[in-house]
Amino acid sequence: MSEVKHASHRREYYKVFFMLTALTIVELIIPNMTLSKFAKGSSLTFLALGKAGIVGWSYMHLKDETKWMRFIALIPISAFFYALFVVLESMYR
Repeated sequence: MSEVKHASHRREYYKVFFMLTALTIVELIIPNMTLSKFAKGSSLTFLALGKAGIVGWSYMHLKDETKWMRFIALIPISAFFYALFVVLESMYR
């Protein structure tokens, strides 16, 4: 029986860790900035979606999945944007 060698993903995990750390630091800075509530809320929301995408892509191994599985994973995010547009539309009626 032949042994299967496992490649180390340590470098990739460190990159992801530092990206998530940097985005978290930005998330901690934004509430103290002099921005409108909408700008703060939308920027924090997009940062959270970006972090979720990074986690899904690397730690949940979506990068190794088929295109169909990636599309299925995007459905909850598209539902979020639909809800966002419904809320914005109701605010400006």
